[in-house]
Amino acid sequence: MAADEVDPNDLEIADELIAERRKEKPGETPEDMTAWQRPITGGIDVLNDWAGKILCLLMVPLIAVVVFEVFARNGFAIFAANGWDDFARSIGLGPTVFAYDISRMISGVLFMGAAGYGLMRGVHIRADFLYRNWSDKTQATVDATLYMLFFIPSMIFFTIVASKYWMVAFSSGETAFDSTWEPVLWPARLAMPIGGLLLLLQGFPELFRAFHKMGKERESVFVKLLIPYFVILAAVVISVFAPDVLPLGEWLSGLFGDGPGLSKPTIGLIMLASLLFAIFVGFPISFTLIFLAFVFGIWGSNFKLTTLLMTLNTNSTMLNDQLMAVPLFILMGIVMEAAGLMERLFASIQMIMARVRGALFIAVLIVSTIFAAATGIVGASVTLLGIMAGATMSRSGYDVKLAAGTITAGGTLGILIPPSIMLIVMGPVLEVSTLDLFRGAFIPGAILATLYLVYTLGRCWLNPELGPILSEEDQPDTSKYYGAEVALICLGVLTICRVFGLGIGGAFGGLVPFGGLIVLVIALLVAYRAYRQLNVLRIVLPIALLFHGYMIFAKSGADGLAVWPIVLFVFMLLLAFLARPIYSANADKEFYFSELWDEFFAGLMPPTILISFALGSILLGFATPAEAAAMGAFGSILLSIMYKKFSIPSFFDSLIKALEITVLIMFLVAASNFFGAEFSSLGTPKMMTEIL
Repeated sequence: MAADEVDPNDLEIADELIAERRKEKPGETPEDMTAWQRPITGGIDVLNDWAGKILCLLMVPLIAVVVFEVFARNGFAIFAANGWDDFARSIGLGPTVFAYDISRMISGVLFMGAAGYGLMRGVHIRADFLYRNWSDKTQATVDATLYMLFFIPSMIFFTIVASKYWMVAFSSGETAFDSTWEPVLWPARLAMPIGGLLLLLQGFPELFRAFHKMGKERESVFVKLLIPYFVILAAVVISVFAPDVLPLGEWLSGLFGDGPGLSKPTIGLIMLASLLFAIFVGFPISFTLIFLAFVFGIWGSNFKLTTLLMTLNTNSTMLNDQLMAVPLFILMGIVMEAAGLMERLFASIQMIMARVRGALFIAVLIVSTIFAAATGIVGASVTLLGIMAGATMSRSGYDVKLAAGTITAGGTLGILIPPSIMLIVMGPVLEVSTLDLFRGAFIPGAILATLYLVYTLGRCWLNPELGPILSEEDQPDTSKYYGAEVALICLGVLTICRVFGLGIGGAFGGLVPFGGLIVLVIALLVAYRAYRQLNVLRIVLPIALLFHGYMIFAKSGADGLAVWPIVLFVFMLLLAFLARPIYSANADKEFYFSELWDEFFAGLMPPTILISFALGSILLGFATPAEAAAMGAFGSILLSIMYKKFSIPSFFDSLIKALEITVLIMFLVAASNFFGAEFSSLGTPKMMTEIL
């Protein structure tokens, strides 16, 4: 490998999503940083690093609790359907009363407690259109100013109010009102003041890093201001929370009064306009939302209502059971990527389509679609696919512009194809069922991916130079009848899928207990024997065709067959026609299934089946998005073990990466909810509605 080439193994999904992630190790500080600031910076960094390392382990019990609930509930349903409900109860199967509450509490603690870790690692996203054009000194000056004016005060107020909120829950023994189990809430709610404190503490290393970046001359000015700054800040905090000690309430109220002639809705409009500008300054978006809501909320309403909205919205985000799917789907995709599944997927599809123009475009788009359904996030495959496909595309003479467009377009599919994290986040905000959003987005996502495929293949058909057929050295060895191989594999996969669908629908349930599972296992064994032995294949092929024909014509009603069954039957006949060489006299010597199909089944089918099960269980109503995410994460771990890629260090690394992306997303959701609640409390949406 050349010195300037990138090893795909050194890349990871989290790196593609978190461009600003800090590269130095926790606790490392520049040698020329001011002496007294270095131990403070390093110590707080290490504290939050350990907090993140400990909290990421909570994903393991989170998966375990949800997976147990799914198996216990559905296992009981299966046994009960076959008359074995007493036996199911005797072995502990059945819906639990604790899984719902424990899982959502763990999920909430996960993101709130690790907020400081996220800031330490630099995972909070910025919209730095203006920020990036400034000099390092200007960037550092703006950062330091914003940390001192907004971040530190708002985090102090949040931590104190959250502590009071927790104390009320602890002293009163408050329990969850929306569950049967009714657990006490104070253990989970403790994450709010602790997370707020860790986030507040991490603000000081970030402030000191800004001091170091701006240069000694400007730093000296800020350092001189620190003592009066903390004196004023302490006076404000004491006057707010202990007015008997320092009664500055009237002065502060006058400072944050309504202003001359400004109504609350008008203040809300100013807040919205300020947001449009402040976001592009380059400060992390989530903190920008919090600062603006905090400042304008106090100005337009009052301090008590603003801090209450901040605390309540954070608490509601923590305990939202739908958002619990976010870390689990992210972990599912990261574990699959760490197991090398993306490389195997790409290699298997590339080999199968090697004799087709634009084969690498097809491989890129299919892998992008599959990993979009595995991670639910945008850009999860762009860099990895660019590196993996780039060398082969260059060697095969592929058009650079079309290649870049294909990889980039494929990377955006995660925002639409379920389980899109965007849809999971939008559900609670819009008060729409996440399941309905998934169902509504599935077909558009599939259509979009198909259109990408049609476009690239069409361009290559019109202009073969854009995506020529791969060279002989990149093509796999196949039998003389490769078309028959493809047709038989397609027919076999369709047959297994139809048998599985019948089993899910209960078609075999009346035969014997677990009839659907038994029939599916038999079908898989027969398919495997047919794959390995030509004599068995010759017998099974007509049986499979008769089976499909019966299933198609058995559903015909008084109005005759619909168009789709007729098209499907014609497709089956076409597959049978292509497969006819297996009955020729020379088939024993000239026909065989190429080794590429072994790689196909090993590389493509397991992750595809896993994702299909996860999405299918959601769309068919068998599981909630959070349950499907937990099952998907559990399945990805099993796949990693099956591929002999699993190890404790690599799994821990996957947990850390998943935690970083989770904090990025969930903290942004909590900040957006607070901003939206404050915006609504000012009455601006109502005023805008009346005007329109």
